[in-house]
Amino acid sequence: MKIGASTLAGIENTLEETLEFIENLGIEYAELVHQFPTENIDIDILETYNLKYSIHTPFMDVNIAALQDKSRLNSISQIKDSIDFANKINAEAVVVHPGLASFLAKKYFLDKVYSIANDSIKEIGEYGHDLGVLTTIENMPTFDAMIYQDMKKLDDLLVSLDMAMTLDIGHANHAGYTADEMYFDSIKHIHAHDNFGDDDAHLTLGEGSIELNTIINNLEKNNYDGIYIIEVNDFDSIKKSYDYMKKNFKI
Repeated sequence: MKIGASTLAGIENTLEETLEFIENLGIEYAELVHQFPTENIDIDILETYNLKYSIHTPFMDVNIAALQDKSRLNSISQIKDSIDFANKINAEAVVVHPGLASFLAKKYFLDKVYSIANDSIKEIGEYGHDLGVLTTIENMPTFDAMIYQDMKKLDDLLVSLDMAMTLDIGHANHAGYTADEMYFDSIKHIHAHDNFGDDDAHLTLGEGSIELNTIINNLEKNNYDGIYIIEVNDFDSIKKSYDYMKKNFKI
């Protein structure tokens, strides 16, 4: 199994401190959150660590489903910058959020939001494909503004575009999916964290109600060979989650 940890847990620390912590645990991968406060990452610094990388593209102040052309085009440009960066560092996967529907957009123009999101996803996927970068789209939790909470709908789109999904296990649980429902052939990357279904809490693995063993065993049975990125809130939660993975699975 390929295990990694998101640098989101170290958002209040320097990137160097976060990468050092991940490396010292013996974890193989780090997922770099490529937005403020780490939107400008020195590749020379990355090369000083014995780590492999994936990239999470910007999601703060970014919306590839925006109805406003300038907002959408700027968002797509930022995503493409992350894909370029991933190409430079040979990152194994890139994660993209599918976009948002603001209050008025959701009330009056939701079909248009999805249409625009689909076009943006297609454009981003083709851009990644041309560079040889695995570019994945992440399922969302059940928050009002977020689109593609429906994983089946997302899977249908991605299959039609020959693209891949990042399965966010916590988001799927928040959206009401059972452990047995969290599998699609399009899944090529994983975000792993726990919750009780009532919030996207990003708890330590094993501290919520998600049937993680069922989900991961099902993925392994279907020959999943991507990375499991531990996406939790702080350093201690990374350590405890990694201990959980080592205790419960063959690592």
